Amino acid sequence: MDFSRLVSLGSRQIAIDLGTANTLVYVPGQGIVINEPSVVALEAINGAQRVRAVGGDAKILMGRTPDHIRTYRPLNDGVINDLSIAEEMIKYFIEKATGGRSVMSRGADIVIGVPSASTQVERRAIQAAALNAGAHEVWLIEEPMAAAIGAGLPVEEPVGCMVVDIGGGTTEVGIISLKRPTYSTSARVGGDKMDEAIIAHLRRKHNVVIGPASAERIKKEIGSALSTPESMHVVGFVGGRDVALGTPCEVALTQADLTDALHEVVQHIVETVCAALEHAGPEMAADIIDSGIVMTGGGSLLRNLDAVLGDETGLPVRLAEEPLTCVALGAARALHDPEYRTEFYAV
Repeated sequence: MDFSRLVSLGSRQIAIDLGTANTLVYVPGQGIVINEPSVVALEAINGAQRVRAVGGDAKILMGRTPDHIRTYRPLNDGVINDLSIAEEMIKYFIEKATGGRSVMSRGADIVIGVPSASTQVERRAIQAAALNAGAHEVWLIEEPMAAAIGAGLPVEEPVGCMVVDIGGGTTEVGIISLKRPTYSTSARVGGDKMDEAIIAHLRRKHNVVIGPASAERIKKEIGSALSTPESMHVVGFVGGRDVALGTPCEVALTQADLTDALHEVVQHIVETVCAALEHAGPEMAADIIDSGIVMTGGGSLLRNLDAVLGDETGLPVRLAEEPLTCVALGAARALHDPEYRTEFYAV
């Protein structure tokens, strides 16, 4: 789907996928211009704090900073947990995306994806962060709708289609027809919970403590939702600290180890999808049998997760062509078509 012509080049409009793990920014005429971790590093100087780094530069510092520098992830489970830090992060990304033009008299008009189950308080926090960061107008679009649009599903047609968007903080499930979700739900489980499960597994089984970055790396290298005959022979190495000795150490893990570690998280995702299917009407269910389930988001890249979902639901499951950018591309479509927007705020 070509989104580059939806809005003119001169428009001060941007679309944002404000994710727990990563933030993506789409600018009409340019496409995805920012894809960086949702991380901010703050430095304490003479009792005051200033932004030291944002995005990729800040993530590199996680777990490696002196006492006067701390790193923060201002979003948790898809919603803002620190408004002031979120404002700094959003402001940085807006200015980077617009070449600093957000400091002019009229800020950008922005569409932001939000979890479908987020509360009004949580949505207003996102709106406030964007407005305080320099936006002129802010629209919201629910993430299952945005993911379905970005994945190229026939959301405008009178047929039911189903999308499962697995992000860092949430799993969003939506059944879409005629530009509207007929049912959507959100579970606060995703890539971050997978990393936490790996950390807990290493602590419990090997008495070794590892950091979130190491857990994420080993998950990407050999993680799998399903054990296969080869799983015992797929090996990865992760470094950490031996709890008993207090010394650095390295642990060898098999893919089967990670499958065990991720089992509960994977089951939570499966249960969320199955619960959504129970809300599909007979005609919608028939459509979904034909079209299957489309997976988007970084968490959907976990090996064999599509196979597990297919086995549990009895439906065909496929990965979107560009799973990491679907929500941002769907939000970009909402810049052009107001029917996709759910709420509006302006200064």
